Amino acid sequence: NWLFSLFQVVHAHKPHFMALHCQEFGGKNYEASMSHVDKFVKELLSSDAMKDYNRARVYLDENYKSQEHFTALGSFYFLHESLKNIYQFDFKAKKYKKVTGKEIYSDTLESTPMLEKEKFPQDYFPECKWSRKGFIRTRWCITDCAFDLVNIHLFHDASNLIAWETSPSVYSGIRHKALGYVLDRIIDQRFEKVSYFVFGDFNFRLDAKAVVETLCAKATMQTIRAADTNEVVKLIFRESDNDRKVMLQLEKKLFDYFNQDVFRDNNGTALLEFDRELSVFKDRLYELDISFPPSYPYSEDSSQGKQYMNTRCPAWCDRILMSHSAKELILKSENDEKIVIYDHIGPNVCMGDHKPVFLSFRIAAGAGKPIANVHKCCVVQ
Repeated sequence: NWLFSLFQVVHAHKPHFMALHCQEFGGKNYEASMSHVDKFVKELLSSDAMKDYNRARVYLDENYKSQEHFTALGSFYFLHESLKNIYQFDFKAKKYKKVTGKEIYSDTLESTPMLEKEKFPQDYFPECKWSRKGFIRTRWCITDCAFDLVNIHLFHDASNLIAWETSPSVYSGIRHKALGYVLDRIIDQRFEKVSYFVFGDFNFRLDAKAVVETLCAKATMQTIRAADTNEVVKLIFRESDNDRKVMLQLEKKLFDYFNQDVFRDNNGTALLEFDRELSVFKDRLYELDISFPPSYPYSEDSSQGKQYMNTRCPAWCDRILMSHSAKELILKSENDEKIVIYDHIGPNVCMGDHKPVFLSFRIAAGAGKPIANVHKCCVVQ
């Protein structure tokens, strides 16, 4: 289902250049499941849907035995046969190399000069001992159009109860720190500055306190504590009348709201006002308007493609963000045809607990260069 839904999008948009960023490769039980990854990669590379992509680069962080470095990130790049002269940056040699053939890199990516990979320091999220959060960065040049593509996975909310306590939550602050670290890293003085796209699982959450106060504005709250520690273990919000009907139950890993339609109706637009984590970075990052429902947490039951799990408040965790110079690249298209689409994949199909999101756009010839220096640039999607 996952691959079929992806191939449908590829067929519909026919990109010349395609970047696919995956997180948690091998799944949560990666030690047992990593053996399935090779089959997935082979199917992706050899499928009929991808037959016109004659060059590819695949970077898989599969080295789970190295807890110090393991990020479980997978970055795939496909080049259509019609696309000429595409180069990838060698961070060690500090020069571009022409991309030919198909190559797969896995296990220890630390020795691969064609990317930069970092796992966030342990002290960023000390309560999660084996966190796999980090980023992988690659740099590409299509004639004169140079850009960085960053695969990112930021920290999750460990407890709904803690997330609910403050606005913004402590977890929001941790993500803010980690994303700031990545942005500082990719524009530091070591390499020439280029436009960049950062996309993956940011784990951005809605402002939990504000959402609960809005959804349960007319409810009364019951607090349940553990008998031995007096620690709050559950919050129950009931309607004041209507037979004290339960509206929301909140536990560490339970967010059970009685009406999921609020997250789906009109693509959850009413809740976008609570999506506030990106506002801190408005001077550094740009995002197109969101017109798809929250991308997480979907049921992993294959028959429940549109159902959310009652584990977390649905949120737009999966995003495609860009520098303001990258925004200029994608919106300055040929003949003023603004063919830019930002959407999700597999709306009615089980794609796992996250729905993938995609951005499709065209870069005009000579985009990103001063008028005096316009060169014939490949059109790329």
